[in-house]
Amino acid sequence: MSERLLRPALVLGLLSCIGPFAIDLYLPAMPAIAEGLHSSVPDMQATITAYFVAFGLAQLIYGPWADQSGRKPPLYAGIAIFALGSLICTMAPTTGWLILGRAVQGFGGAALMVVPRAIIRDMYTGPAATRLMAAVMLVISVSPMLAPLVGSGLLAVAGWRSLFAALLVAAAVSLATLAFLQPETLKPEHRHPFRFAETRSAAGRLMTDAGFLCLTFMGGFGMASFFVFIASAAFVYTEFYGLSPTGFSLAFAVNALGFFGASQAAGPLGARMGARRVMALATLGFGAVTVALFALVWAGADHLLVVIGGLFLANACLGLVIPTAMVLALDDHGDEAGLASSLGGTLQMMTGAAMVAVAGPFFDGSPVPMLGAIAVCGVVAFVLGRLVPGPRAATA
Repeated sequence: MSERLLRPALVLGLLSCIGPFAIDLYLPAMPAIAEGLHSSVPDMQATITAYFVAFGLAQLIYGPWADQSGRKPPLYAGIAIFALGSLICTMAPTTGWLILGRAVQGFGGAALMVVPRAIIRDMYTGPAATRLMAAVMLVISVSPMLAPLVGSGLLAVAGWRSLFAALLVAAAVSLATLAFLQPETLKPEHRHPFRFAETRSAAGRLMTDAGFLCLTFMGGFGMASFFVFIASAAFVYTEFYGLSPTGFSLAFAVNALGFFGASQAAGPLGARMGARRVMALATLGFGAVTVALFALVWAGADHLLVVIGGLFLANACLGLVIPTAMVLALDDHGDEAGLASSLGGTLQMMTGAAMVAVAGPFFDGSPVPMLGAIAVCGVVAFVLGRLVPGPRAATA
């Protein structure tokens, strides 16, 4: 990684990872929380869905706000709201309060995902932006590889409520990072006062832009596969396969390593082969691996190593798709990068939440429903990868 990309990658990665950290830290504790609050598996999955829905909808606010006021004010607000949600979760006496706290966390954490994307667009376009996006994702990769281990350790030492107290500390670290290390990247002359009619018109243009929609939903169904895994894996790995919370954390880290390791090749491969070619091959791989994995497990080859290995390969394919798709979706929309980022993020989060809701009734504690839903995501992403207009892909 070049020196000019290192500093922004570290800063933006630290800011962006608080949202994933809030999910990944929590995963090993889901069975223990269900037991402690006398909740069911669907109740625990509802805490995930509430986070994703609030996270997605809030992006519609933060994007236009970031275009109007600059990038930092909505980030400050998001951190404060996230901290409030963490406090509610720490003190939650019932599942209902926990769901509320998770929704508040998601509403605040959205700012820390959508605004850094716009900051990247302020700084770079094309392959340089893809390299920075991949570098940011490398920093974010610390979360899924370490956060579940930290969560299982805190769970063993201090109980599940300590996980949400740790998120309060993470919010404080993010606040200091924003205040002292992240400069404002949107100059006053490039800011756009919020006007509902103009925003509606810009949103209409985006919602009728075939390239933007294909790229957004291609990434959205890729991310939806993660959401399905997140909502189900803790119960599958600990109850069906008998892993401890620490064992689940290690298995989760292996899957995350496939995604974030491969994401580092997205920029160089895109520059060498073209983004459309990379995405075509990667979505083919993602679709093929997920369908094959589902077929194997459905046929009875449901060994833990088969599941972990198959998901590792599938996530490696996604690591090539998502950074490139995110950058290309914004490349032609520099004047409305905040709105494009927020609208795209909302559509992706809603896609993920919808897949979790659709798959939930089929969950029976085995890996088959989880892998079936992931395979559906793989097939849809493959189809959308073939519909991305050539001229848009060529902007890479």
